[in-house]
Amino acid sequence: MLQTTAKEVWILTTSRKLVTLSFDFYEDTYEQNLQKLIEGIEKSPQNSIILAPELCLTNFSFSKMQEASDFGQKALEKLKELSKDKIISFSLTTKRENSFFNTAVLLHDKKIAYQRDKYKLFKFGDEDKYFQEGFEKDVKIVEIDGIRFGILICFEIRFIELWKKLQGIDVLLVPALWGVLRKKQLETISNSLGVINQCYVLVANSKNSDMADSSAIITPFGESLRDDLTSYLEMDFNKKEIKKMRRYMDVGIR
Repeated sequence: MLQTTAKEVWILTTSRKLVTLSFDFYEDTYEQNLQKLIEGIEKSPQNSIILAPELCLTNFSFSKMQEASDFGQKALEKLKELSKDKIISFSLTTKRENSFFNTAVLLHDKKIAYQRDKYKLFKFGDEDKYFQEGFEKDVKIVEIDGIRFGILICFEIRFIELWKKLQGIDVLLVPALWGVLRKKQLETISNSLGVINQCYVLVANSKNSDMADSSAIITPFGESLRDDLTSYLEMDFNKKEIKKMRRYMDVGIR
């Protein structure tokens, strides 16, 4: 019989919501982009797990990377304050040692609980010409309050070797800037991730006209909540559902 730890009992009895935010954001509207993100976070209930899109503060901003990085650092300080009783994730442009990175963050308790740089850059969109790639070793499981998280940034969900590194997570976060021409592929892959990893999957994509949207919350049973007509999706997080699925279809995930 599987044993439940004291921390897991606390998680099971504490109400948490899974939330995805999707909105349009542009390279010349940094302050408006930030305000949309803040409004979505403030709308979310206490103890929420919130995901926003990839580079939602500045979009790619390839022509002004320094400005995008500077704005991201300034915005990050404001967003940390909003993570006192929430877990917030998205990606932003960062700079270290004269190189720029597409960096995903997990904010909690007013600090950065985890961060990593995008490892698989989307070369078809010239990301590799402007961003330095991260390291595969940084793709790993991180635990916050007894919940095991993994992050795959947009294009990275196509790589099975990265799926394997995150086997056993409770929540997979996918911040995305995924193009409309591959909309069906985003939906198919993200649904598959929920079924194969028997976990919750959150996808937050841009609502810009050239993007696929298809933001979603997917359950460990592969059922998806997806509605392009809204910018806000919410679902209860229930760790019992993860345990139930892993007992029902035992493929060795613990």
